[in-house]
Amino acid sequence: MSLQAILLPLFVEVILTFVLFGWMAALRTRDMTSGGVRPDDIALREPNWSKHTLQVAYSFSNQFELPVLFYVLTILAYVTHKAGVVFVILAWIFVIFRLLHAYVHTTSNVVRFRGSLYGIAAFALILNWVIYIVVILTSPWV
Repeated sequence: MSLQAILLPLFVEVILTFVLFGWMAALRTRDMTSGGVRPDDIALREPNWSKHTLQVAYSFSNQFELPVLFYVLTILAYVTHKAGVVFVILAWIFVIFRLLHAYVHTTSNVVRFRGSLYGIAAFALILNWVIYIVVILTSPWV
């Protein structure tokens, strides 16, 4: 697989994280400048932001959970030359369902639906890790 094919899903996940960061910053700025939140209300990470600001902030924070394992796997698969078609397909499944999860998280926030999207992404990532581990452990040592 080409470098671009392997890294494009990772780039999309990174862009999602930065978009959520920017959106969260804009919402927090709005909350502060409107007077809806005072610095003392949030100084110790109290969740006193508006509901929508919290939804976006939690979605942003969520990008530092499972996606970290995705980033590590992508880099490992590329460096070890073990990123094939199956790897890229599973990477795209992971990223697409992370995008859908973030969308639901920041809009309707229907937990059951959001949880299903999270689960599908997690399953794709777990499967990708299992395949990678098996390939590495069954490859001849150099």
